[in-house]
Amino acid sequence: MTRPPLASTPRIARRAAGTSASARMVPEETPVALSYAGTTHAVMMASPADLEDFAIGFSITEGIIASPEEIDTLEVEEMGPGIDIRIHLKDVANRRFEARRRRLAGPVGCGLCGIESIEEAMREASKVGGNHPPLEPAAISDAVRLLSRNQPFHAETGAVHAAGFYVPGRGIVAAREDVGRHNALDKLAGALVRAGIDGATGAVVVTSRVSVEMVQKTAAIGSPFIFAVSAPTALAIRTAEAAGMTLVALVRGDEYDIFTHPDRISSGAAQHVA
Repeated sequence: MTRPPLASTPRIARRAAGTSASARMVPEETPVALSYAGTTHAVMMASPADLEDFAIGFSITEGIIASPEEIDTLEVEEMGPGIDIRIHLKDVANRRFEARRRRLAGPVGCGLCGIESIEEAMREASKVGGNHPPLEPAAISDAVRLLSRNQPFHAETGAVHAAGFYVPGRGIVAAREDVGRHNALDKLAGALVRAGIDGATGAVVVTSRVSVEMVQKTAAIGSPFIFAVSAPTALAIRTAEAAGMTLVALVRGDEYDIFTHPDRISSGAAQHVA
């Protein structure tokens, strides 16, 4: 039971040909609480769709669980203006989470204060890499082009981010959308785990800029690649470099910038990187 992710709203459209009153589809934005053992851990403004993927993906990319098997129960409930996702962890995972929560609690008990929380935000991304064969340059533009075909919410509204997973020879095997770019990536992480798709087998593709959190979450997925249509931050570049991840951004058709580990892109593409 979830809310519709889109809504129809009246508007007045001014165009070169004139002015008209008509309806337009817009995305919903709903507060979604993620609660563990009866305590709210985070509240995100999100699209009310694919919420089980969101809960599992967030739990994995934030390091709360190592696999869905560590979740005992997961319930999605309407709570007035928002949605509460209630997650109960199995014993080992719950003890680990409780220890983490105590470590992050600051001196005034807000849970987001003190040096521990800063260190948590700046946590080192998981190492990725291995012996993934180099990608052909055409795969980058192909991945972004194919992701655009897997964005039904964005096609209707023009206001939703997407994250997809591209596997060479197969195309986009999973894609999720959300008003929040981090949320879309968390939903993708959950979808991949639930489908049994190994993150090391392909590339994460996003329609947004690349912040350090996007790199950290991609590393948690296990992908050695992140492709983006917008630019990365300096911290995201340093984090991707340290994690062994190939970061490609500003993808515009066949043109793009490779910021880290260009050796994974074949056919001489690396020589264009200063």
